[in-house]
This record gives sequence, structure tokens and C-alpha cells, in this order.
Amino acid sequence: MAQKTQIKQEDRRSEMAFTGKNYKLLLISMAVVAAGFILMIGDTDIYDMRKTLIAPMVVLAGFSFGIYAILKK
Repeated sequence: MAQKTQIKQEDRRSEMAFTGKNYKLLLISMAVVAAGFILMIGDTDIYDMRKTLIAPMVVLAGFSFGIYAILKK
């Protein structure tokens, strides 16, 4: 009986929280967020549609995808 509990405790310690797939998804989400911030820089026109509408949506999509990547099992 004691041996079974010892094996289960060893399995818990060696199990990683994230897999390789999670890390890939996190890297993709960070790239999407970076792309959104890159879209925000550029011309001097402050109220451009790209800066006020598209770029914030891309950044929010990147953060949402990052949350999904963290919660993905």
C-alpha cells in the first residue's frame, strides 16, 4: 500500500504543467500581440482606421489566444 502512494507522488512531481503544444501556442499568441503593436506604429495620422480599430482588435485576439493556450490541456 505504501509503495503505491509513493509511485503516485513521484508521478505528480515529474508531470509538467505545459506541453510542447502549449509553448508553441503561447509563442504564436505573443507574435500576434507583437503584430498588433507593430500595426499601431507608423504614419502621423492618429485617427487612422488601422490604429484605432484593427490594431487593438489584433492585440485583444492575441491576448485571448494566449489565455486559450494557457488553459489548453
